[in-house]
Amino acid sequence: MNSRSILSFLLLLNLLLLTSCTDSDVSDRDHLVFRYNEHANITSLDPAFAKDQRNIWPAHQLYNSLVKLDKNLSIEGDIARSWTISEDGLTYQFELRDDVFFHKHPVFGKDSTRLVVASDVEYSLKRLTDPQVASPGSWVMSDVKRIEALNDSLIQIELKQKFPAFLGLLTSKFCSVLPVEMDQLDFQTSPLGTGPFKFKRWEIGEKLVLRKNNLYFKTDAEGNALPYLEAVAISFLPDKQSEFLAFVQGKLDFLSGLDPSYKDELITVDGELSTKFETDIAMEKSPYLNTEYLGFYLDADSKEMKSKAFRLAINYAFDRDKMIKYLRNNIGIPAHRGFIPEGLSGRAHIQGYTFQPEKARKLIQKFKDETGIKDPKLIISTNPSYIDLVEFIQKEVQRIGVEVEIDVMPPSTIRQKRSAGQLETFRASWIADYPDAINYLSLFYSANFSPNGPNYTHFKNETYDRLYEEALSLTKDSLRYELYAKMDSLLIEEAPVVPLYYDEVVRFRSKAVKGLGINPFNLLDLSEVKKTR
Repeated sequence: MNSRSILSFLLLLNLLLLTSCTDSDVSDRDHLVFRYNEHANITSLDPAFAKDQRNIWPAHQLYNSLVKLDKNLSIEGDIARSWTISEDGLTYQFELRDDVFFHKHPVFGKDSTRLVVASDVEYSLKRLTDPQVASPGSWVMSDVKRIEALNDSLIQIELKQKFPAFLGLLTSKFCSVLPVEMDQLDFQTSPLGTGPFKFKRWEIGEKLVLRKNNLYFKTDAEGNALPYLEAVAISFLPDKQSEFLAFVQGKLDFLSGLDPSYKDELITVDGELSTKFETDIAMEKSPYLNTEYLGFYLDADSKEMKSKAFRLAINYAFDRDKMIKYLRNNIGIPAHRGFIPEGLSGRAHIQGYTFQPEKARKLIQKFKDETGIKDPKLIISTNPSYIDLVEFIQKEVQRIGVEVEIDVMPPSTIRQKRSAGQLETFRASWIADYPDAINYLSLFYSANFSPNGPNYTHFKNETYDRLYEEALSLTKDSLRYELYAKMDSLLIEEAPVVPLYYDEVVRFRSKAVKGLGINPFNLLDLSEVKKTR
């Protein structure tokens, strides 16, 4: 059998596995099973490792946290019934609901469960900073001084210093609540939470099956028990083209995002669903809390990186609207309003960069006059997924008299070298960890210099640092938002980055699926999803 035949056989086998979810583990009533694919594979069902979408999505079905975000990114209670914050903003006290139970498991006794109590919350949050666990989410607890269960229904968290966005941090999947008994169990075979679905079976690289949790504590607006679905079946087709094929054949209920391999077949150049799919598929878009950008490493030896005139010239040199229309089929919002993305409270309507080639040329001439460099050069490092965007920028920037070289390398190499300050200019993105603009602005606070923090540009500005520190001391949102706008404006003035676009969530679902919704975090919430027959 030749290599092409082997590849075809493996693809057919994967598709057969995908459709075999109607076995004894999953009801054969198709309208009660929600199917999606995770091409990147799931690495862990431990919420302490829910750092990216592939792990966050199943974790969201299995676990709950003290608080959560609603569809408008407002914070509401989850396991916590209510909470209070001390006047000095340092002490948070949460009262737990009295109707939240863990999934049934022998660890609680034969076919038994138990109520969630404050000691479970204390265990779960302290676990994030346990060196033996080595969670990538340990930073969430970096401002926490003490966590204590006062009794079974009260948990108290004391901060080292005021941090107004702390409640937002607690909505992270890292902060999911586990039973203290998890120390005795394995997350590959017995992940225990309180979520709408419970673990059933995980065949690594083939299929993950979750079943309805009949003990789930939430109901719909009419008082009906949630979830409606009987099961969730996650397959692991390894490439996006196979995933797309399975979706259009009706073997998957949902597809998130776009890939160049099928982008032009699924949507038009104007970003609308292709008419040939309108009968069976629905498309939804929403602002996504993700800013795509080019970063300049300001501590580099090159005079180009140290010159504000040069950095500003690059920002004015290319047409962001044209780039989004022709390279992303209008999926994404051109970044004309600073670094903070669309969809986030506190984002100011400041004027950012527009396409002004003549202004860009004058700025390059200013750079040449100031430095004596006749042939300025720009080296942009990117991974292969974004080479089309970077090539577009290359052509535009060369028109203003700057030589542009593109250095393509794997994502892991980019991350390593960016953190080590070994890339002059790099393509990057920042996806929000929590729903507050300070998350984005932290990338430019001088105390956060990489490799110990996310300030990969090594931008340092005394006024910016003062505004940042002042914002951390304010609990009134409107006052903080004023400072956020000043900081974002300062970034436009100093140009340590080139904002490219604010991303959008784009979802495609079978029209048989109802209640899926969409949100700026691209969080997959299946608790209120229905499928028609």
